[in-house]
Amino acid sequence: MSKRKSKETSSVNGECISQVQRILRERFCHQCPNGKLFGVQLQYKHLLELLKRTTIHGESNSALIIGPRGSGKTMLLNHVLKELMEVKQVRENLLQVHLNGLLQTNDKIALKEITRQLQMENVVGDKVFGSFAENLAFLLEALKKGDRDSSCPVLFILDEFDLFVHHKNQTLLYNLFDISQSAQTPVTVIGITCRQDILELLEKRVKSRFSHRQIYLMNPFDFKQYLRIFKEQLYLPAEFVYKPFVQKWNKNVQSLSEDRTVQDVLQNHFHCSKDLRSLHMLLMLALSSITVSHPFMTGSDLLEASKLCRMDSKANIVHGLSVLEICLIIAMKHLNDVYEGEPFNFQMVYNEFQKFIQRKAHSMYNFEKPVVMKAFEHLLQLELIKPIEGLPVRAQREYLLMKLLLDNNQIMDALQPRSLDVRLR
Repeated sequence: MSKRKSKETSSVNGECISQVQRILRERFCHQCPNGKLFGVQLQYKHLLELLKRTTIHGESNSALIIGPRGSGKTMLLNHVLKELMEVKQVRENLLQVHLNGLLQTNDKIALKEITRQLQMENVVGDKVFGSFAENLAFLLEALKKGDRDSSCPVLFILDEFDLFVHHKNQTLLYNLFDISQSAQTPVTVIGITCRQDILELLEKRVKSRFSHRQIYLMNPFDFKQYLRIFKEQLYLPAEFVYKPFVQKWNKNVQSLSEDRTVQDVLQNHFHCSKDLRSLHMLLMLALSSITVSHPFMTGSDLLEASKLCRMDSKANIVHGLSVLEICLIIAMKHLNDVYEGEPFNFQMVYNEFQKFIQRKAHSMYNFEKPVVMKAFEHLLQLELIKPIEGLPVRAQREYLLMKLLLDNNQIMDALQPRSLDVRLR
């Protein structure tokens, strides 16, 4: 009987853990409108009021949401749209067109995508239009049910807005802003960008038709608020199926936030980057260590996740180098120490390598010079060393001056996990 009970407990536990991971991964990976917004309440009200005037009262508008990557621009818009869709009138009438500057690289592709999203391929058919403006105007005219008050409002969302600026003559932006200024179909154009100087990139005729509404997101919170966000992101909702587990999990999250080790990890992360995307990455890596046998997150999980987040890419490359290439890097390091960072060439490195073999590593194989040259060139391809600019290219390759792109800490960190570090150091 006890065995059966233990089996049931373990199966519930496994099911419980998988549910926890699913909920939190959805929260971290997708800009889910069910989560909470932090520090952008004013911007939220502004954008909601703007879109209500379009969707309910039939006004045309345009606005830009500006902020660094990871500041929550898309999440803010998703929250506003979620609230708007709860209104029956908006849900039945609002038409949304989502464009991305990375995908719609010119106006022709953008127009095809607009037609597809508005489900108007059968209306356009084989018609031939004289210009882009005529084609767009025809599409919007076709959406009208009668007068201006009864037309379907259209919301254009332009992600990576700064890339649309580079389209020829900015025709798409000109026509969208022009329609939003005229008393035709109610249209709102929302641009999302990380460029602070975006208005300087607009042509004069485009700028004159833009409403100059700008919503800035700048992550204004301090570390106390950042710590509160950390807790909010990890808390399980009250409606979670396994009620006793929710209390234990949330209590564990509270104790984590009070742990000095965790606070140090978060403090370092906060000083590197305040954006929530990097916090989500940290929590996602820590969440991966949660299992049935290890059901609660610990400070060591966050510490390991932090190390993975901040891992040096060049040190990772050094981990995969051969013994010969490691020896050459150590020879370059020694030359840097002796000559105080002056550039070196292959011949100097080779001479230092020969001394190194004679002095410390008698058991190592003494490679021939062409083999050492090949290893040296491989380091050049990996961009761990680079030639000094402004020197004559016709010089023999053995005597081209080079510079090491690794510092001493990176080299020593890369040597730590290797078994040969005792001999090499």
